Amino acid sequence: MAHQQIKFGTDGWRAVIADDFTFANVRIAAEAIAAYVHAKEDPAKGISIGYDTRFGSKAFARTCAEVVAATGIPVELANAITPTPALSYAVHRRGRAGGIMITSSHNPAQWNGVKYKGWYGGSGKPSMIAEIESRLGQPVPRSARPAAIEEVDFLPPYLQAIESFTSLDALKKSGMKFALDSMYGAGGTIISEIFTRLGVAHVQIRGNVDPLFPGINPEPIEPHIRALGEAVVANGCQAGLCTDGDADRIGATDENGNFVDPHKIFCVLLSWALKHHNDWPGAVTRAFNTTKMLDRICQKHGRELIEHGIGFKYICDLMLEREILMGGEESGGIGWQRHLPERDGLLNSLLLANVMAEEGKTLGQLVAGLQAEYGEHQYGRIDLHISDEIKNGAIARARALKPGDPVFAGMPIYCQETLDGVKFYLDNPEATSRPKAAETWLLLRASGTEPLMRIYTESCSKESVARLLASARSFALGG
Repeated sequence: MAHQQIKFGTDGWRAVIADDFTFANVRIAAEAIAAYVHAKEDPAKGISIGYDTRFGSKAFARTCAEVVAATGIPVELANAITPTPALSYAVHRRGRAGGIMITSSHNPAQWNGVKYKGWYGGSGKPSMIAEIESRLGQPVPRSARPAAIEEVDFLPPYLQAIESFTSLDALKKSGMKFALDSMYGAGGTIISEIFTRLGVAHVQIRGNVDPLFPGINPEPIEPHIRALGEAVVANGCQAGLCTDGDADRIGATDENGNFVDPHKIFCVLLSWALKHHNDWPGAVTRAFNTTKMLDRICQKHGRELIEHGIGFKYICDLMLEREILMGGEESGGIGWQRHLPERDGLLNSLLLANVMAEEGKTLGQLVAGLQAEYGEHQYGRIDLHISDEIKNGAIARARALKPGDPVFAGMPIYCQETLDGVKFYLDNPEATSRPKAAETWLLLRASGTEPLMRIYTESCSKESVARLLASARSFALGG
């Protein structure tokens, strides 16, 4: 019988420390992972284990190592705080059967979690996670002799990989200045040390370890990213670069301290790659809730664009099946197949700085250039913490809406899509070329695991976005 308190979601199990996230439950999760590896992988290849800056992460990682080793699986345990992409890189590069990462990513300080990484260096596939869950709470045979636990520094090969991903010559010579923010997370001073070595001017904030993440959730979005914007302006920087708690997601601010959403970051990176590295093969993938500007960029450069459900697992699966240049999601997770089938906030921070240097432009100028070329794309999201009854009722009412209905800010619906949630394309009178080219859309998506609904929208102006979000909120609440 599966253990009731432990539920592996799309990217692992997360819970509140000392409530459900206890040493006893971590042992149960580790035993299930060990049982899965014995049943479905080659246990002789061993497992790599890493941990972030959260309270107890090092001790929880050591506990996992002891449980796994007791079943006869050799363990490589990080000798220090490790970013998630560095752990994933170690699993892939060192040919391990899989990996365990102790982290709760961007969640508040009281949370911690266990992520499982597949042998390919990315999030465990749904089939793997289902297998692990099916073994929760079941006894695992102990080996007559526990396998070895070796402490390893996973960083050097990973740092070499992200620095050699592309030429950084332009960055060395740029004369640009950056503000860096690790949000007290596993990114630490990694980019700062690379910039110091390259001779790139920068200031670092929140690069120290603090498991309390004082005043913020370690998520690189508003309002948590505001201190970075202030540091950019105070120090005369051309951009601010930010990573989340386990450094697999990126956030940024422009030279005026304004938040640059992950959609714009994805577009800047994609536009650069197709312009300067058109020999890098593969399609581009994006989640259902990301910007349509990506479609226009791909269309211009003759690249296939694949739209998929929300969650990096879809990107990872595609990267394991076929050639993919890059894939990304709304929350700042962007991955490059030629590196790893995994999000990597540190690699993308380095690349974003490099793009600015190669183009000789601030981040704000790069974004403005894309808006001028592909049309204004503004984005917004709100999260509604509402009961399951209200949430499910709103989704049912949304599905029943018909083309022509002017329910959202008076804009008639012209089509509906239901790939992941309910998405409406709207005829926006503000758009210069309406309706189709305007690509004003609104998405209502109910969480499957909690009383939460997320509402996303993209339109041609910030005012239009604000009106649509207000209207959709009222609709969801029954107004």
